[in-house]
Amino acid sequence: MIVFPNAKINIGLNIVEKREDGFHNIESVFYPVMDLFDVLEVVENEQLEFTSSGIEIPGSKVSNLCVKAFQLIATDYNIPFVKIHLHKVIPIGAGLGGGSADAAFMLKVLNDLFELNLTIEQLIDYARKLGSDCAFFIKNKPVYAFNKGDKFENIALNLSNYELKIEYPNIHIGTTESYRGIVPQKSTKNLKILIQEPVINWKDSIKNDFEDSVFPVHTKIEKFKLQMYIDGAIFASMTGSGSAVFGIFEKK
Repeated sequence: MIVFPNAKINIGLNIVEKREDGFHNIESVFYPVMDLFDVLEVVENEQLEFTSSGIEIPGSKVSNLCVKAFQLIATDYNIPFVKIHLHKVIPIGAGLGGGSADAAFMLKVLNDLFELNLTIEQLIDYARKLGSDCAFFIKNKPVYAFNKGDKFENIALNLSNYELKIEYPNIHIGTTESYRGIVPQKSTKNLKILIQEPVINWKDSIKNDFEDSVFPVHTKIEKFKLQMYIDGAIFASMTGSGSAVFGIFEKK
């Protein structure tokens, strides 16, 4: 079975507070990007096997989220071993959610391949165990995300009438680095309301808090954002904790 785990962007990202468990509560809008995707193939096999191509994936094979997703399901269900091949296209450490998408799609593949009949909510519960934003990719629709980025409210947002451009400055940014220097604070503006305003209004009201800590260290990323506006974007932002930058343009 072959599926295509897609990327996502964050439109606005507020770091609200640090939690007792060491994580942070955030507010953000997650929007799926269907035109940027990895390729994931899963077939039944005599042993658990993971291979990859495309962008090199750091870390050991056993730590890959696709493998962890299989092990998570195999703990509760007697399923056969599988061979997993992941062709990596979505940049890593870019804030585009590629690893989370791979994990979520792996859960959905196993559910379909072995007819486990898991509900959407059950899949979401499994996905939350794999990572904060993994659960988003189960439904894969625009949401207002809060808590650790793993709780969602559906929102009406459709950017299909715009052109979306994503630039990756070839800089890998770890989450720890992004949080360095961040001072959590509750936003005085309601992102759920701001996102319903015309896109042209977003520039003055919607912001990614991670830009405050990332831009001074990686000026190249800030230049990418500024270039988006020079090129005519009506809204531009770094996505997630970086380093990819996206711009929203009027369709020509």
